[in-house]
Formats: sequence, structure tokens, C-alpha cells
Amino acid sequence: MTTMVEQNKDELIKAQKQVIGILFEVIKRLQANNNLDEEYFRTVSKPDKDEDRLEQIVYERKENTKIVSKLLEQLET
Repeated sequence: MTTMVEQNKDELIKAQKQVIGILFEVIKRLQANNNLDEEYFRTVSKPDKDEDRLEQIVYERKENTKIVSKLLEQLET
């Protein structure tokens, strides 16, 4: 039979793992946006800009930002 202290400890460990997982995903998405920024500026500076790729980069950045916002909201609860 597990004690209340053991149950609380298990719940705390579970919560810590969830927070770490969320933070890892946030960092991953922010790093992806940094990489997209670099690609965007390289593409913009080329004489023959790939407009489709630029639109795709902007879309991907927006999606990453939305996901980061949702993840950070999870941390608030």
C-alpha cells in the first residue's frame, strides 16, 4: 500500500516530467523559428527570390508561434 507521501512524490515527478517535455517542445519550436528566420533572410537577399518558399516560411513561423503559445498556456495551469 502506497502512502500519501509516496503518491504526492509520484505526482510531483509526473508533473516535472510534463513541464520538462513542454519546455523541450517550446525550445525546439523557437529554434525552428530561428532557423526559418535565417533561411528567410538568405532567400530575401537573393536576386531570384523564391516567393513560394518565403510564404511557406512565414506560415511555418506562425504555426510554431501558435503552438508555443498553447504550450506556454499549459504551463500556467
